Amino acid sequence: MKRSLISLCAGVLAASLLIPATAGAEPEVEPATGTELAGKTVFLDPGHQGSSEGHDLSRQVDDGRGGTKDCQTSGMTTIGGVPEHTITWNVTQLVRSGLETLGADVVLSRADDTGWGGCIDERAAAANASGADLAVSIHADSTDAAGDPSKHGFHMIVPALPIPNPAADAAQSGPGLEASTMMRDAYLGAGFTPANYAGVVDGIQTRSDVAGPALTEVPLVFVEMGNGSHPDDAARLESTDGQLDHAIAVTTGIVTYLLTGGQASAAPAAPGTTEPGATVPGTTEPGTVSPGPVTPDENPLSLESILAMLSDLLAAGGLTGLEEIVNSETIGMLSDLAGELLATVLAQLE
Repeated sequence: MKRSLISLCAGVLAASLLIPATAGAEPEVEPATGTELAGKTVFLDPGHQGSSEGHDLSRQVDDGRGGTKDCQTSGMTTIGGVPEHTITWNVTQLVRSGLETLGADVVLSRADDTGWGGCIDERAAAANASGADLAVSIHADSTDAAGDPSKHGFHMIVPALPIPNPAADAAQSGPGLEASTMMRDAYLGAGFTPANYAGVVDGIQTRSDVAGPALTEVPLVFVEMGNGSHPDDAARLESTDGQLDHAIAVTTGIVTYLLTGGQASAAPAAPGTTEPGATVPGTTEPGTVSPGPVTPDENPLSLESILAMLSDLLAAGGLTGLEEIVNSETIGMLSDLAGELLATVLAQLE
């Protein structure tokens, strides 16, 4: 019964996202063939690790800019008590399944949510070795362990330019920035709100102190899904349906880039960016990038309303919510929802 109910919900989810070409027209969604992303490789990095036993988190490693940083951190814990490493792992599993449904090869930075996941330089090296068309590092932020109701929202971290490593600079100043902007737009389209703190501009934050982008020689998107200190952000990060929200947004951003992007190069600079070393008016840090205009959501149905519809269907089937059908055995079935959504995205991109 659960499998058939999930299939029904997936159909409703996909149909709800389509905008009919003419009034009264029946929306049609061509099912994914499983080959749309054939030949593409995606490196997924679920932030942090389940355990650091036997490892020194403060061991200094290359930061990509001539200095050093701590090998790794333990990650934040939401005000509801859920660790970041578990949130990022769950979201990554949904994203992975959706991408593999479309034929992509997916490489993970860590094998599970119980053991060690590697230092920041080791994860960057693994991304480089994978030769991925795109790498995505999935994280969540925190501003105050005691709670912070004033700061909320998602953002993408992009590196200050130029990056000393020419290969990393070429990857991040062109296609990496393009992919980050597309991911930002996917989050906006899914109904998420850009962060209102830490110098974030239209969902993009430029930083020179994050080692990953400075060490990664394939295009990288660094996602901060929300602020675990904010009550609403934390609730969404902690819940199964909220994690599905994030997974769908991340997967949509990846698919959009792989099918329509990847054309940017380090020189000349893409629209809305700066040449390496330039300064954007109103900023003080060299290499700060401008994300360009925010793309409005043209879909009248928000992801939140669609998930509410999904919850109603589950309740009608005798289930009280997504939590009752999601566990380590059924997470793959639930990710079929993301696969159906991807079919819709593909149809709209044609």
